Amino acid sequence: MDVVIEIEPGGGTTAAVYRALRAAIVDGRAPAGHRLPATRVLAADLGVSRGSVAGAYERLAAEGFLTARVGAGTFVAETCDGRRPARRAADPLRPRAGWDLTPLPASGETPAPRYDFRTGIPDPGLFPFDTWRRLVGAEMRLRANGPGTYGAPAGHPALRAAIARYLGYARSVRATADEVVVTNGTQHALDLIARVMLRPGDVAAVEEPGYPPARRLFASLGARVAGVPVDEEGLVVSALPPNARLVHVTPSHQFPLGRVMSQARRRELLGWARQRRAAIVEDDYDSEFRFCARPLEPLRTLDGSGRVLYVGTFSKSMLPAVRTGFVLAPPGLRQALVAARQLSDGYGQTAVQAALARFIDGGDLARHVRRARRAYADRHTRIVAGLTAVPRLAVVPSVAGLHVTALLRPGAPDPARVVAAARRAGLGLDDLADYAGGDAPVPQGLVLGFGAVDPELIEEGLAVLSGILRDRQVQ
Repeated sequence: MDVVIEIEPGGGTTAAVYRALRAAIVDGRAPAGHRLPATRVLAADLGVSRGSVAGAYERLAAEGFLTARVGAGTFVAETCDGRRPARRAADPLRPRAGWDLTPLPASGETPAPRYDFRTGIPDPGLFPFDTWRRLVGAEMRLRANGPGTYGAPAGHPALRAAIARYLGYARSVRATADEVVVTNGTQHALDLIARVMLRPGDVAAVEEPGYPPARRLFASLGARVAGVPVDEEGLVVSALPPNARLVHVTPSHQFPLGRVMSQARRRELLGWARQRRAAIVEDDYDSEFRFCARPLEPLRTLDGSGRVLYVGTFSKSMLPAVRTGFVLAPPGLRQALVAARQLSDGYGQTAVQAALARFIDGGDLARHVRRARRAYADRHTRIVAGLTAVPRLAVVPSVAGLHVTALLRPGAPDPARVVAAARRAGLGLDDLADYAGGDAPVPQGLVLGFGAVDPELIEEGLAVLSGILRDRQVQ
């Protein structure tokens, strides 16, 4: 408890200590039940005599603010739960013009629903915590990784090299350690890219529907965001604004529809970027969890003109709590991206990055992904079968990722009302409209994740959803 004492001329030290302690109790800094320091300790901290503190304690106890317990100490009385509301300071400060964003809900802020079909959440029960704990513990030793120094903003050298090797055998992406810039996940990578590439007024193109945090990020930096429709082959290149400076795409598993960008569309997009001198941000999330055919070559592999920035994260393949991602930077942007990283948050968690390098190079990540892929493939099969059996839903084909999108057929109830009714029934899922910005028409649909759901409750949860879709009160 911080106490500031102002001793007025002729007021006396005991009175000053009394006023300071009483104020701390009244405004809630010292809450009910709080144990006060011993008189000797507090006197030493405040630089006053012990008698002054003891006298203040006695007066506060006599007035009912404190209680003394023999052998235990002195405590703020349980009846003292703040005697008056704390005064609020004036609030004259406001964000700059155009900054009207509020935080999006986070999955960890609320209790999980019984039928947890929320998107973007992997199953922590599949993760090898014992192995990870051992690796992190080893990197937290006193002299490991220079704990008294500041790390390289580009990331731990061993992790950059490990990521380059991993992308080579896992995604057929050729990269060197020098091209890798380690970030705190995909959103951080997008922030760095936007900071060094977009000026206020520049046009940034995003998929519609697409990844809302990317749209919000670009807009927050003053860019004009244009939503571009997505069809069965992926982003409709012919609908791109001709003056777009940057295009954000998820070609391996379009978010949230789940479709794969065709080879022809990929080459068309690369040709467009080369002709328009634009950048492509390839967000290759969820590519590890593919349940049938081999994935198509990433845009980064097909790119011969240096227009693609390849972004990835370990939030799904491992855990969001690892908070580690990366961007493969073209030579002309690497220095700027590293400088932007240094200016934004300095550098990452060196011990975690070093542990992740060993987790990758020791084969632990590959083993975990294989195990998790089998579990998720089973859930994917079951959830697709369950949704297909619901008459009012049409499942969008997908072969990867941790979620499935189902479109509502004509005559089905409004998806917003379905989502609201589902939440009342303990079922968490998303309205497809929540992934759209209003720039292009988006079909009505529902998005269901299967990373967090209890496998034993999949069919039961889908039965609840089916009942909601048949309920006349939801129509």
